Amino acid sequence: MEQCVRCPDDKYANLEQTHCLQRVVTFLTYEDPLVLITFVKYKDTPIVKANNHILSYILLISLVFCFLCSLFFIGHPNQAICILQQITFGVFFTEVISTVLAKTITVVMAFKLTTPGRRIRGILTSGAPNLVIPICTLIKVVLCGIWLVTSPPFIDRDIQSKHGKTVIICNKGSTIAFHVVLGYLCSLALGSFTVAFLARNLPDRFNEAKFLNFSILVFSSVWITFLPIYHSTRGKIMVVVEVFSLLASSAGLLGCIFFPKCNVILVRPDTNFVQKL
Repeated sequence: MEQCVRCPDDKYANLEQTHCLQRVVTFLTYEDPLVLITFVKYKDTPIVKANNHILSYILLISLVFCFLCSLFFIGHPNQAICILQQITFGVFFTEVISTVLAKTITVVMAFKLTTPGRRIRGILTSGAPNLVIPICTLIKVVLCGIWLVTSPPFIDRDIQSKHGKTVIICNKGSTIAFHVVLGYLCSLALGSFTVAFLARNLPDRFNEAKFLNFSILVFSSVWITFLPIYHSTRGKIMVVVEVFSLLASSAGLLGCIFFPKCNVILVRPDTNFVQKL
């Protein structure tokens, strides 16, 4: 009582500062509140159920691969890497946008087209909107296949962007094919934005249409900004711009769609039940 003694590093003082308590050992585990783990762990809560947890899982897994796509742009490229850069980017982002489109169609049908006795109700309960994902992804695979057959990406050397240096880059091959692939993504994004706009005034708490709408707006803004900047740069800066666009658009989709839900699940669990509708 007359002399204070500091607790050892593996312990801490209680509130009265009369005893040393053992610190709890903690580290990052699979049970920590990461987004995908959070949705799986709370799959039976209303906000996860109302936002179609199966499509949410597909979207989250696809976004993980979208983030990983940026790794193909780093390091010394070879022929296989040059092909994988564009193919993985095109296919996984198509899967992401088509999943967003499927979620948006489901939201609109759930709120507007489910009056008793209507045939469209059966279409919704059968999961038919989910067919948008394989159909759109298959179209993208066909487009990428045509690109690879006609004029695939290849290793190129840029000797003009930096004095006295040769920059090894991946040439897109057919610029027409590259813009067709990007244009296809933009058309899917436009379709998602249009459908989400129709559902903008539906009930907010368990309706994600506004979040989907805003996420597609962020995605489109990133890639619309990407094109003029991409064509005005050369060498390694061109690759940096593409990597930044990949990461920024993926982060925009992840944050806009899933952050509000994680906020309800983790921070405001008192609002995560049906009676709050």
